[in-house]
Amino acid sequence: MSGSLREGAVSETEGTDVQRSPNWPGEDLGLPKTGAGSVAGAGRRLGALLIDLVLASLITALFVRPEVAEAAVMQQYNYLALALWVGHTVLSASLFGMTPGMAALGIRVARMDGARMVGPVRALIRCVLTFLIIPVLIRNHDGRGWHDRATGTIVVRLR
Repeated sequence: MSGSLREGAVSETEGTDVQRSPNWPGEDLGLPKTGAGSVAGAGRRLGALLIDLVLASLITALFVRPEVAEAAVMQQYNYLALALWVGHTVLSASLFGMTPGMAALGIRVARMDGARMVGPVRALIRCVLTFLIIPVLIRNHDGRGWHDRATGTIVVRLR
């Protein structure tokens, strides 16, 4: 049987399963180890999410004054902040491949098929799965969470 070690095929000479471990995230995808085009680390990705959430909260505060003592006001505030986060995340990721937080930290979403734009459907699916948290945390050796794998995307560094 002939096969590629990249695919974890059975080695003809040893007769045992041989799986080649990549030396860095993205190596099997042809991405560099460091610098522009390399896989973005979890720290940058988390930082970008936090920046986007704070941005949505600050914009919400322009329209609804947060009053911690008033549950109804805070509920309205939280729903509006969530809607703004979804809106700016989906819009900016689908059109530009990055959210404001991603831009600030020098990372972007790229499609695995090489297409230029992420598109609204992929951006919305990524956003919903990010909101659920767990899909983002379960990552493969290339640093891609379920939200990336479900949408055929990867987050890479710009610098």
